[in-house]
Amino acid sequence: MFKKIAILKGDGIGPEVTNQSLKVLNAIAEKFNHKFEYAEGLIGAHAIDKTGDPLPAATLDICLDSDAILFGAIGHPKYDNDPTAKVRPEQGLLGLRKALQLFANIRPVTSYSSLHFLSPLKTKIIEGVDFVIYRELTGGIYFGKKELNEAGDCASDDCVYTSAEIERIAHLAFKAAQQRRKKLTLVDKANVLETSRLWRKVVQYLSAIYPDVTVDYLYVDNAAMQIILNPRQFDVILTENMFGDIISDEASVISGSLGLLPSSSIGVKTALFEPIHGSYPQAAGLDIANPIGSILSAAMLLDHLELTEEAALVRKAVSWTIEHKFVTKDIDPVNNYYTSTIGEMIVEYVEKNDLEEIHPLNIELRKSTII
Repeated sequence: MFKKIAILKGDGIGPEVTNQSLKVLNAIAEKFNHKFEYAEGLIGAHAIDKTGDPLPAATLDICLDSDAILFGAIGHPKYDNDPTAKVRPEQGLLGLRKALQLFANIRPVTSYSSLHFLSPLKTKIIEGVDFVIYRELTGGIYFGKKELNEAGDCASDDCVYTSAEIERIAHLAFKAAQQRRKKLTLVDKANVLETSRLWRKVVQYLSAIYPDVTVDYLYVDNAAMQIILNPRQFDVILTENMFGDIISDEASVISGSLGLLPSSSIGVKTALFEPIHGSYPQAAGLDIANPIGSILSAAMLLDHLELTEEAALVRKAVSWTIEHKFVTKDIDPVNNYYTSTIGEMIVEYVEKNDLEEIHPLNIELRKSTII
């Protein structure tokens, strides 16, 4: 199989974690006789520094000409700390979502038994958690009309949704539920917001098309509480843009680290795959960032390309490293391994389908992990 993949490493730790995913994709290509052609583009703060634009036209062209996009992270303190900045790194990602019509953000949330100690939640609450959040990504308050009066003391942000925008992501969520445990939960605020009432009306209508899927409805404040009290009740969560932004970050505490969680953004054009963590500029260049979120995003990319066996092998390799406590500093501040070392171990697992014998000294010396 031949596929073209756009690589947008971005800012901060983005290049480091993305480089590990590229190692894994190359190992998959070699093992399964695929050919992946990569084209790299600038985005975010790095792009602003080079071109003055957080999303250069050349980068967008690369993305439009690719079968999938692997994305790192964007953001830099010099923009975060300057409220007067007219051009910001985040505009690059928002512009990319709009240009590619990436309307559905998909975030799986799982727990790893060996990492339960990292979560502020009790083990009995998070054991066996496995759900996925479908967040609408191109509508709502983030993309609505924004106004500030001349005095600068009154502002507004419009939240707007159409039935068509709701339907297209709802269909994806229902189909995902059919392939999972056949339960969908719509998270809204229909007791207050007119847009939420439209969401509920559309989902109720579509539920007749998917009679095998059980649908329930939760107000967003209750949903936020239920994710903490009983996250095992969820299978597929469907929600609008801002609510999804908030509850998906909240759900990250279940796994124990933002560095572990992948995501995909699906639309009418090229799909994008990225870890949910930020650019973490304090760790940039130190080889300590967790690459697992990026590597699992690469696994989602493989699934999108219908390479399901390959994606499953990557996830198996990731689970092996976590279970055997080969983790980065965010997971274990005392006994930890380099970003690049974790990437190399996952590559070796992919190449061999197993790692039975490990030589810890060799790992510490950053040599081959196999005796």
